[in-house]
Amino acid sequence: MISAWLKSAVFYEIYPNSFMDSNGDGYGDFKGITSKLDYIKSLGCNAIWLNPHYDSPFKDGGYDVRDYFKVSPRFGSEEDFDEFIGTAHSKGLKVILDLVPGHTSEEHPDFIKSASNIPNEMYDRYIWTNDPWACPQGFKNNSGRFDRNGSSIVNFFSTQPALNYGFNRIDEPAWQMSYKSEAALKTREWLKSVIRYWLDRGADGFRVDMADSLVKNDGSQSEKPATSEIWREIRTMLDNEYPDAVLVSEWSNPQAIRAGFHADFMLDHRGNPYSLLMRMEDESGKNISYFDADGSGDCSKFANDFGNWYNAIKNDGYIALISCNHDTPRLAPKYSQEQLKVIYATLFTLPGVPFIYYGDEIGMTYMKGMPSVECGFQRTGSRTPMQWSDEKNAGFSTADKTFLPATIDKQINVAAQTKDKKSFLNFMKSFLEFRKSRKEFTSTDFEFVHAKGAEPLVYKRGALTVVVNPLKVKQTVAVDISPNSNVIFAVGKEAKAAKGGVTVPPISLTVFG
Repeated sequence: MISAWLKSAVFYEIYPNSFMDSNGDGYGDFKGITSKLDYIKSLGCNAIWLNPHYDSPFKDGGYDVRDYFKVSPRFGSEEDFDEFIGTAHSKGLKVILDLVPGHTSEEHPDFIKSASNIPNEMYDRYIWTNDPWACPQGFKNNSGRFDRNGSSIVNFFSTQPALNYGFNRIDEPAWQMSYKSEAALKTREWLKSVIRYWLDRGADGFRVDMADSLVKNDGSQSEKPATSEIWREIRTMLDNEYPDAVLVSEWSNPQAIRAGFHADFMLDHRGNPYSLLMRMEDESGKNISYFDADGSGDCSKFANDFGNWYNAIKNDGYIALISCNHDTPRLAPKYSQEQLKVIYATLFTLPGVPFIYYGDEIGMTYMKGMPSVECGFQRTGSRTPMQWSDEKNAGFSTADKTFLPATIDKQINVAAQTKDKKSFLNFMKSFLEFRKSRKEFTSTDFEFVHAKGAEPLVYKRGALTVVVNPLKVKQTVAVDISPNSNVIFAVGKEAKAAKGGVTVPPISLTVFG
């Protein structure tokens, strides 16, 4: 059973630190988000993905959770959070939260107990070796920081100790427990309690961070049988107790849908379809993706791999398609606004659930060379404050110093683009309105008609035919368009259909129907 609302969902991703500051402390907050819900709805979005809102020391942008049952005071009070959820729902907006199931902050009280040199009820909640001197192959670990006689296994940064969901293959019986052990099963139940708590608070589901990272020694990314078993158990719980709730995974593999997720992100992993379409580079850094305007890309592998991925999951779940996200460099200024219009229109007329990263709808740019803040490292340049206007701090905050420096741009801001009928913002609004008006874009009807080299990409969505030209030169493709078809939407100049072929203007997308 797939939640009905997900079929027509268009998500807006919010990094709460950077979206809107209501109290002038330099950080975004719940009240700031609530004040902009009408704006989000006006875009054509009907759902929000909120990045971590939990209490955290922010040593990884909030993905190091100190208390899963408490909001971060940085973002406001518990009442502010509830007001945000309630107001969003009153406006017809669903809200999914970030769920971080594989690790916690090292400041989490359960980990502090687990690190004790005296066994207690949390001793096995995390993964520990039995030797503080050993560095087990294949694992990141922390040693010598706690009095417990062992080293803690970490999932990502050293501040993020791995929760104990057990091991599928046990290589070191002295410290590795089965994923069916009592301790591992207790961790599963703890995770269910977190899920139930926030769904009871009004959340509509979760985006699951590092969803494939639970059970260790669990095979390849495309297998993960024990981890998949856990998620299928949780999916059964949701179907029984919260049938409208959704799970969207950070897995980027068809196995995620087989494991029970409603949708899975196609992320920027080198060589995957998303990468091949717009982010692929060679070893020298040259753009070799399909949307390179000089023709350095090839869409044939994209079409083959995307088609295989889609066909593997289309009856059971969705591909989640991102404009960008908090971990990924924004596409601007790598691509011009003219190109970005074609890219987003292509991406969101493919079968899948759209996810628009805050600011992408106005063409916000990736800020290269920014010093890392809260362990953002190269990700920091995609997390700068939302550009609402060309006033102080781009209208994000009245503070003298903000979480990250705001970029003030007279054209790339909401206020200026709202007034300009030809702006990127108004293009995105009109495109999303068009997409919403055609049931074909939320159907399972999909077929690649032409996908060869840097030639125009042609695909069908039911009775509609989409023709894309990424190049800065006109191209003709030998594809027949029904003589009864008309151009119903175009980005750039319209393609012209004639007997035996279609002439496609430079950097354009045309929908025939």
